[in-house]
Amino acid sequence: MSGNPPMPLRIAILTVSDRSFAGVREDLSGPALLALVEAHGWQVAASEIVPDEMDEIAHRLIAWADGGQVDVVLTTGGTGFAPRDVTPEATLAVLERRAPGIVEAVRAASLQITPHAMLSRAEAGIRRQTLIINLPGSPKAVRENFQILQPVLSHAVALLRGDQDAEAGH
Repeated sequence: MSGNPPMPLRIAILTVSDRSFAGVREDLSGPALLALVEAHGWQVAASEIVPDEMDEIAHRLIAWADGGQVDVVLTTGGTGFAPRDVTPEATLAVLERRAPGIVEAVRAASLQITPHAMLSRAEAGIRRQTLIINLPGSPKAVRENFQILQPVLSHAVALLRGDQDAEAGH
């Protein structure tokens, strides 16, 4: 063991919503996610709202992941069946490696709460050393999904950073 305390996670939050981007509806899920991240002592390195446009979503994900300033990008919104819900497609377009176990676990746990969880098309994966995870757009679902993800995020980031201690105990 190196004895060094773990570096706090640097998390970016991307709200995907036409109406919130246009100022027609207040973004509630982004701030809910921000509060959860900060409650765990992690840093919100960036937060932005973009419309439901593949190019804009992909551009922001690439900029954050390739910039090296964030460990995790959490998106909220655009993961359902509506015609403009394109967050999963934009995410898949920029990922280098998928992480299906993450979204499988979230959907499985969420199904214990609501049958609507099976309608989620969320994706998760890795670009460079950044983990990108899609979350639903409602504040309630964001809180529920974050509680499922929170226990593994630090370990996932340690693995992505190549932390020597990350493999201990496996």
